Formats: sequence, structure tokens, C-alpha cells
Amino acid sequence: MFIDDNEINNEEIQTSNNPFESAEEEVLTQEDENIENNNDDECEKLKIELDDLNNKYLRLAADFDNFRKRQAQERESLLKYGAADTMTKLLTVLDTFERAKESLKDIDDAKSVKESYEVAFKQLTDTLKKAGLEIIETQGMEFDPNLHEAIAQTPTNEYPDNTIISQMQTGYKLGDRVLRPALVNVALNEE
Repeated sequence: MFIDDNEINNEEIQTSNNPFESAEEEVLTQEDENIENNNDDECEKLKIELDDLNNKYLRLAADFDNFRKRQAQERESLLKYGAADTMTKLLTVLDTFERAKESLKDIDDAKSVKESYEVAFKQLTDTLKKAGLEIIETQGMEFDPNLHEAIAQTPTNEYPDNTIISQMQTGYKLGDRVLRPALVNVALNEE
């Protein structure tokens, strides 16, 4: 009835009589599986989110590239055809010059030539004014280096110092931008 030590099986020694021990192993195994499932689910969600963000980034990069190309095309078009509106307006003036040239072939009267010239010049200046060209005022104005270029100074006491006496060449501006400064003679007080 006594058990011989040799008869004891190793498995029986390792087996415990504790009924809760096997239940704990099952719970731990289930928890491990749940953690793995949660990690897998979380990993899948992160992959989906990463793919979504990557797609958004690629779309945004493509949109920006398209925007940059459109801007380059618009800039090129503006440089190439920006003066088209002004040129179209000037075509009527060119037509007037052509008609004047044809009509002047047989005219010896200087008065007719002068009148034709004045009509064409007025039409040209009116067209340029409509396009935004402005003449820089000079006569009696104070010298402004932003609008005028002094090519001469005349010592005089007839005009206040730095007053424009005469204009040698008309200056023009388009909006706030000076296209060509007016060439002027400026008064310099004698002292």
C-alpha cells in the first residue's frame, strides 16, 4: 500500500491538486488572446488611418502642383497677351493714321495736314488715357524726384526754389507706376 518512490510518475508530481490553477491558465490565455486581438484591431485602425492620411497628402501635393502649373501658365499668358486690350484700342488710331496717310497724298495745303494730325493725336491720347496712361504734370509744380528728372537748373529769383520752369520731355505714369519721368528744368534761387 505504500507507494514506492520509483513508481511515482513525474506527471503526477507536477500535477497539482489545486482546482483553480487550470482556470487561471485559461483566463490568462483568454486575456492574452484578447490583448492580441485588441492590438491587431488597433494596428489595423492605425494602418487605415495612415493610408487615409497618405492619400490626403498625395491629393494635396497634386493639387498644389496643379495650382503652381496654372499660375505659371497665367503669368506666361499675361506677359504674352497683357497688352492685347491696349493694342486692340490702338488699332482704331492706327486706322486713322492710315486714312490720313492716304488722304494726304494729293494735298498740298498745310492746314489740312495740321487738322489731320491733330485729330489723330487727340484720338491716340484719348485711347491711351482710357487704358490708364496719365501725363505727369510739371508746369509750375515743385520738383519731385519720384516723378521728374532734372536735366537742367536755372539760377533765377522769378520762381521759388525747386520749382519746375519748363519741360523738355513729357513724363507718363500708369496708375501709381512711373513709366517715364518728365525731363524738366528746375529753378535754383540765386543767393
